Amino acid sequence: MPPTVPDAPAARGVLPRQEEVRPAMVPSDLRYTKDHEWVRVEGDEAVIGITAYAADQLGDIVFVELPDVGKALDQFAAFGVVESVKAVSDLYAPVGGEVVGTNDDLAGTPEVVNGDPYGGGWMLRVRLADASQLDELLDAAAYDDLIAAG
Repeated sequence: MPPTVPDAPAARGVLPRQEEVRPAMVPSDLRYTKDHEWVRVEGDEAVIGITAYAADQLGDIVFVELPDVGKALDQFAAFGVVESVKAVSDLYAPVGGEVVGTNDDLAGTPEVVNGDPYGGGWMLRVRLADASQLDELLDAAAYDDLIAAG
């Protein structure tokens, strides 16, 4: 029989309230789409990628197709494709604007999206056309609710 720890919170029947626990897979400083893309605003630019939840659902990512620098994106319009061992999925722009940069590293190592979706797995940098479009996106709590609902 394994040893018990009588002063552990679960042993006392005390569990943390759900709102106190935010999964590490949903950073609070980002905005999210219902299609599982994220956006981080940095000045007049937005960095865009897919969420850890999306990367997990897709499985091992083997290919990412991104638009060319200079391309104009419309909010919620498809901008690229991500291919995994399970599926091929369109990518949708959380905000509109001009593509000012892409993560060229993903051409040779697309799997970084699985391992670091909010860091090295970023996909695009876009010059924001209309910052008010961010108001149409989910905050971290609303995105938590979306993925919890399945």
